[in-house]
This record gives sequence, structure tokens and C-alpha cells, in this order.
Amino acid sequence: MRTTITLDEDVEKKLDAEVRRQKGTSFKDVVNETLRIGLLTKRELKAAEPFKVKARPMGVMPGLNYDNIGDLIEHLEGADHL
Repeated sequence: MRTTITLDEDVEKKLDAEVRRQKGTSFKDVVNETLRIGLLTKRELKAAEPFKVKARPMGVMPGLNYDNIGDLIEHLEGADHL
């Protein structure tokens, strides 16, 4: 099939570079190969499962006030935590 497309400048430069890298390969062949790879890769991509956090009870230590972060840090790291 023959068709005309307009390439973005960055795409054209990358295709030209690939043609130079693959000495003896035509621009048409590089474009066709690149499109085949891109279309195959796009088809094979699946949406990832959403990440889920499994909550679990951590328990409460008696005598600690969980509403006061400063007291918790002092309990864990000592009075000289700064």
C-alpha cells in the first residue's frame, strides 16, 4: 500500500539515524519494521493491577498517647532525639 504521512521532526531524525545504523536497509524497510514492533508492543501491553495495601491491626501499646507525635518519638528515641 502506498500512502503519504507527515513525520514529526524528532521521529524523522530517529528513523534517519536508524537507516544509517542499518547500512543497506531502506528507509521504507526501517519504517515498516519500526511500526510492526510498535504495534505489536502496544497490543501486548496490559493494564497493571492497581496496587493495594492490605491493612492489618498493629495493636496499641498501653501507656502511650498516639495523638502526640513528640511523646512517641521521645519514647522511641529517647529524650535527646533532636
